[in-house]
Amino acid sequence: MAISLLIVNFIEVNPTQAASEKTNYNVSTSLVNDTIKPVRMRAKLIKERQKAAIEELTKNAKAEQAKMDAQAKAQEEQKQAQQAVTQAPTPTANTTSQANTQNISGVNKGTFKLSFYDPAALGSNMGYGGVAANLSVFPKGTRLKITLSDGTVWYRVVNDTGGFAAANPNQLDVAMPNSQVPAAGILYATVEVIG
Repeated sequence: MAISLLIVNFIEVNPTQAASEKTNYNVSTSLVNDTIKPVRMRAKLIKERQKAAIEELTKNAKAEQAKMDAQAKAQEEQKQAQQAVTQAPTPTANTTSQANTQNISGVNKGTFKLSFYDPAALGSNMGYGGVAANLSVFPKGTRLKITLSDGTVWYRVVNDTGGFAAANPNQLDVAMPNSQVPAAGILYATVEVIG
């Protein structure tokens, strides 16, 4: 105990000597930096990986949101197209009787093959009152009376052409909602030009 007191008293009495003894224990700055450098590099690498992971998750979330937005937009457009169809008069046998009372007739162009397409499903807003045709046979704006074998009559206006037109001048592609396309898919009808 006496020795401890002497050492404490010596350090208190001789502060210069105590300070010099402390400096003997100083570690060089370069040694500290070399020791800490790998730890800092690892922390930096972890931080960069976390940042990259967050960016990747953000990118994926944005892509998923864009996909969901596109699906919602397509569903909304389809809903609007269906509403337009339900609000428009449906071509049926009643149309035939109305046409007969109005005595609408025109120049008979013969029998044509009918195929069908849904403009809304293709991203078009042209509606369902048109047909695509060979424009050298029926120029755009030509009004047609299409009579099916069961007596159903459709009135349509040529407003488009299709890839089939050049090779198939006796074919019309009728605009119609997918839900109303005849089960046969292809029909034949008599076509008259009425204006």
